[in-house]
Amino acid sequence: MGELLLALAAGFGTGLSLIVAIGAQNAFVLRQGLRRDGVPAVVAICAASDAVLIALGVAGVGAVVGTSSSALMVVGLVGGGFLLCYGFLAARRALRPSAMQVDGTANGSLRRVVLSCLAMTWLNPHVYLDTVLLLGAIAAGRGDLRWVFATGAMLASVCWFVALGFGARLLSGFFGRASAWRVLDGLVAATMVTLGVLLVAGAPATTG
Repeated sequence: MGELLLALAAGFGTGLSLIVAIGAQNAFVLRQGLRRDGVPAVVAICAASDAVLIALGVAGVGAVVGTSSSALMVVGLVGGGFLLCYGFLAARRALRPSAMQVDGTANGSLRRVVLSCLAMTWLNPHVYLDTVLLLGAIAAGRGDLRWVFATGAMLASVCWFVALGFGARLLSGFFGRASAWRVLDGLVAATMVTLGVLLVAGAPATTG
């Protein structure tokens, strides 16, 4: 039971650290929340899309690395490298923070909101790096508990988008201050660098 909870918590923390960084998708969700424009649809699309992509990453990467220690080493090194790069980028944002801009007018059409949200999610390459590659790689190292880890990451996605979309009016003051993003990006950077180092260090060496 303890291992299950640890894997779930690890998935939740990892997923949250990848999701909360400032990006086009988060800015879109926050703007729609502030306008109260199609928020339920936007939150549902973002959370469901993340769940599908996380599942694809865990299933695909897990199947590949399960057949070879060499594949596990490569995935660990590549995934760890990406996490380290993301961590350094977050650290740079923390040193030079900027407030998120949420100005604008409502779209007025639910269809347009849905199409914009789908495009913002599925045409964003960073989404695939975060969910399919990074979370898939980290989950693969959990072995039989990889789906518990994935569940934690999916829960983090749901919690974040619900809070961002439905709580936007309460959060607008927070996200409008550059200092708030300095603290948040600093925490994200520390988490990503730590996970990256652990992933690279945990990559098994190939046997001749």
